[in-house]
Amino acid sequence: MREIIDNERLQLYIRTHQMDAIFTEPLLPHLSLYFFDKGELICSQGDPSQYLYILVEGKLKIYTNSPEGKTLILSFKTPLEVIGDLEYVQGIDFVNTVEAVSPVMMIGVHHRWLKKYGGNHAPLLNFLLGIITRKFLLKNKSMSFNIMYPVEVRLASYLLSVSFVETELVISIKDAANLIGTSYRHLNRVITQFCEEGLIERKRGFILVKDMDGLRSLAGGNIYE
Repeated sequence: MREIIDNERLQLYIRTHQMDAIFTEPLLPHLSLYFFDKGELICSQGDPSQYLYILVEGKLKIYTNSPEGKTLILSFKTPLEVIGDLEYVQGIDFVNTVEAVSPVMMIGVHHRWLKKYGGNHAPLLNFLLGIITRKFLLKNKSMSFNIMYPVEVRLASYLLSVSFVETELVISIKDAANLIGTSYRHLNRVITQFCEEGLIERKRGFILVKDMDGLRSLAGGNIYE
């Protein structure tokens, strides 16, 4: 993570995403712009929550870890999205792990300034309420997705979500199996099936997506987004 000192760019993001009314004038000087590289963690499950982040460019992956060490993907997020909203409202540690799938730009603000200059600002509170309630709906959908849909659909959805820019993907089969909630052996069989159907090509160290439309058809719109 690195802070980008560029007020004009910050203001452009605010205008582009129509957030002018959300922030009070006293709060504006305390907003910062942060850049995260692809693969970098924005936050980890259980870390202390001190900042609220607003995704204004790029794509994020959100996943959770069980006490047994298993990982399960929850969703992928594109702008406009908020990270740390529930944690800010409840005053708790980060609930999930959030990772940059692509280069990411975030607006960040420390909790102390948010409480001081935005704690009673109705447009900001309504904005956070809308974000939080939408997340609960999407979480229910995500959990149902992992339980109800076959591995073929889950893998197609996963590949679509992580290949929104690149078609050559460096993925760990073991990690992917954990993320979509299946076994390494089963996922290997499905990858072989996808190769035979011409959807992907498996090369040493990475997977080449060959048929995005075919993956979309298989996913049937039931993706992690």
